[in-house]
Amino acid sequence: MRKHTAQACVAAVVSVFLLMKLSPPIPQPQKYHDFADKREFFGIPNALNVISNFPFIIIGLIGLMLCHHRNYFNFSLQGELWGWTCFYAAVTSVGFGSSYYHLGPNDNGLVWDRLPMSVAFASLMAILIIERIDVKIGTISIFPLIMAAMISSVYWRLFGDIRPYLLVQTVSCMAIPLMALLLPPMYTHSTYWLWAAGFYPLAMLQETADRLIYAATFHTVSGHTLKHLSAAMVPLILTVMLAKRSVYLERLAHAKSA
Repeated sequence: MRKHTAQACVAAVVSVFLLMKLSPPIPQPQKYHDFADKREFFGIPNALNVISNFPFIIIGLIGLMLCHHRNYFNFSLQGELWGWTCFYAAVTSVGFGSSYYHLGPNDNGLVWDRLPMSVAFASLMAILIIERIDVKIGTISIFPLIMAAMISSVYWRLFGDIRPYLLVQTVSCMAIPLMALLLPPMYTHSTYWLWAAGFYPLAMLQETADRLIYAATFHTVSGHTLKHLSAAMVPLILTVMLAKRSVYLERLAHAKSA
């Protein structure tokens, strides 16, 4: 297993190197900041795009509290606690970062939206590696995966090239549901992973249809606002999963003995 993991890491590094060498830089389109709904309520500019981030803060803080409240989620492995703590901290930060960005959309604010989002993706990948592939490798991978995710956002802001960020997002969106679907679970209620994964592409579609949805709803709500609410369903569903699931003892014994 460790030999295959090392080979996969080398292949990933080589692939990233080739991607950066063979493809041209991709700048952040400035029209991205031009959202459909610019209404101001109670003195808050772009109010609904700001307020719709609050669920991230609420869910993230609740998740953090439950992670460390008498092992409410019944984590079986230390690495799980670290991974889920990083995830909920990132979710909370998404709420604050995205709210800040939408008060005055520009590249400087966008980095505080994307950076914690990348960390959340990386945390989930590490968690699934811990649960379904190898406990030690998954636990060790938490830090490098999170660092790689953060670097992808910082690289974009420093060099004006979103390729690393797009790569992190694309790989995460593909790897997380595939691991959840194909690898044997350690816990019950594994289908919740797939439900959660399904809401993210829905959020991306809503973001793409920002103006179309805004027009279709007679300027009531925009696609970007709905994107925030759909994306917030991901940590909500995963929190429900953590609260309801129970461990498969045979898989746990195998994981601890690996």
